Amino acid sequence: MRAEQSLVAVYADESCLGNGREGDNPGGAGGLVEWRKPGSLTTQRWDFWISETATTNNRMALSSVSEAFRGLSRKGKSLRVVFTTDSRYIVDGMTSWVHGWIERGWRRKAGPIENLELWKEAIAAIAPHEVEWRWVRGHRGHPQNEYANFLATRAAAEQTSADGFVLSGFDDWIALKGKATKLTEASPFPDEGTFQPGRRIWTT
Repeated sequence: MRAEQSLVAVYADESCLGNGREGDNPGGAGGLVEWRKPGSLTTQRWDFWISETATTNNRMALSSVSEAFRGLSRKGKSLRVVFTTDSRYIVDGMTSWVHGWIERGWRRKAGPIENLELWKEAIAAIAPHEVEWRWVRGHRGHPQNEYANFLATRAAAEQTSADGFVLSGFDDWIALKGKATKLTEASPFPDEGTFQPGRRIWTT
């Protein structure tokens, strides 16, 4: 089965302007999707971004997961996905917390789960796929993460959405950003031989 599945890399980030401040805080989420045809060394890229008028960072982080996997599922194929984010809320949640929540009937030991419906929505979106969750430290010059942050903050500020995947502006952004900001080397496309999917999330 695995040999028939394409490998995809997703870099996602979220933004909330005035996170934690009282009142309606606009937010956005964005991501960069990288894919290669089997046997090819050419990386194809797409972008996505969404926005909400009143939200939080954690809500937008969950929305970035749902939006990414809804887009990936449109062709009806099961994929192997390396999902990279600077949100520990997402990585720890998807690799650890959700399993305990489900065993306890969708409850935390300390009480109700914050953003429960968004967690369920994200888990449903990833269900057809195998996913390796990776954490990267944000705002440290990581090109793909910085670009996802750019998409997210722009979406939050302009309150726009891409309505699915669109051809990426990553290369043009790198050409402009690299002149003003020190960036690290871009992460290489994931190696199929080292792909390590997380534990499947079973909800029934």
